[in-house]
Amino acid sequence: MSTIASVAEVRRTRVRLFIVTMLFLVTTVNYADRATLSIAGSALSKELGLDPVALGYVFSAFGWSYVIAQVPGGWLLDRFGSRWVYAVSILIWSVFTMMQGWIGFLSGGAAIATLFALRLLVGFAEAPSFPANARVVAAWFPSNERGTASAFFNSGQYFATVIFAPLMGWIAHEFGWRHVFTVMGALGLVMGAVWIKFMYDPKEHPSVNEAEIDYIRQGGALVDLDSGKAAETASGPKWSHIRQLLQNRMMLGVYIGQYCINTLTYFFLTWFPVYLVKQRGLTILQAGFVATLPALCGFIGGVLGGFISDAILRRTGSLTLARKIPIVGGMLLSMAIIGCNYVDGQALVVGLMAVAFFGKGIGALGWAVVSDTSPKEAGGVSGGLFNTFGNLSSITTPIVIGYILAETGSFNGALVFVGLNALVAAVSYLFIVGKIERVQLQPSNTTLEVFN
Repeated sequence: MSTIASVAEVRRTRVRLFIVTMLFLVTTVNYADRATLSIAGSALSKELGLDPVALGYVFSAFGWSYVIAQVPGGWLLDRFGSRWVYAVSILIWSVFTMMQGWIGFLSGGAAIATLFALRLLVGFAEAPSFPANARVVAAWFPSNERGTASAFFNSGQYFATVIFAPLMGWIAHEFGWRHVFTVMGALGLVMGAVWIKFMYDPKEHPSVNEAEIDYIRQGGALVDLDSGKAAETASGPKWSHIRQLLQNRMMLGVYIGQYCINTLTYFFLTWFPVYLVKQRGLTILQAGFVATLPALCGFIGGVLGGFISDAILRRTGSLTLARKIPIVGGMLLSMAIIGCNYVDGQALVVGLMAVAFFGKGIGALGWAVVSDTSPKEAGGVSGGLFNTFGNLSSITTPIVIGYILAETGSFNGALVFVGLNALVAAVSYLFIVGKIERVQLQPSNTTLEVFN
């Protein structure tokens, strides 16, 4: 019997590893496109005459539309499946990223208004991306590998800075800020073509074998999520599904936690390079390179957090402990960002930022929690709601920091604001979330007990 099992193990394909690599690459490009404005921000704001408050609002434009489109984007995923909705999303956001480089042909208010509008359109187009990531992981990975898979694709947000911040800084320095947008938009179009060619659902992938399908199905993977009759006859999730998710105490705690975790993300994506230039005296080129160390630590922490989480799950069998321990510990470590206010040397500042983003990476397991908890019939909408709450911080973070800078002339208050959000995330998972388990939706003609 053991010999037969060993042969089956050897013969089982590993296509899911290729799938999560695709998610990682798309997420890397996704976050690089989000970060284009932060790299170009100092030169762009000088040329267009933007003060900190105005730049904060331009930074926030992406967030307004991204948040608004989350639930509609999730509905599209549940209705039409992840593969093609995601493909269209990649291609459209890449076109709008490229077009941001063309505002150099405009001037004054017209340039600012056009830039704001294009950032809005990028946000609309990117809305399905992370809910789609969560759906793909739920379809392709058993529960005991889901933490690692989710952490790996989510770490693309840090890897984007490691790879592309120096490249974009060099492009802005040598050729001008406009070319940052055109180069990154073109790269996104290439990524969209690669996605269409190589991405499939589990039962439709030409390279997967039955042994791998059986393995991931027995481990809890939703292999039929986008295939067969279910995909053909789906009418999309119901409004009652949204209501029930919003009434679930566990999910509300997860939503609050993600909002606070993403505050750290959007500080890094928007104001961090400006902080390095304005308060620490670096050039744009230097800021692009310096930003890679915290990002690299965030990437390492992100991958490590997934391994730690799945190791705890295998050892204890408790999904709750497996997800909460890295999240709470990582968020408490992220509060090291406040220490930057009390040191002067650039090396110490970068070191504390690296520690903070290492902790943020370890704790960034929210998408694993979504894959663990989303009901099968509303996985896209569940991810959309999660991302809606989480990315409200993409609106509030750049605006709040812009006002803090305008009032104080310093980033000190901004760093305290970011650090306190990390503390609230830890508290939310400790005291609100409770047991982590898959949500069971009730038929629409029954009433779900509030805060079950």
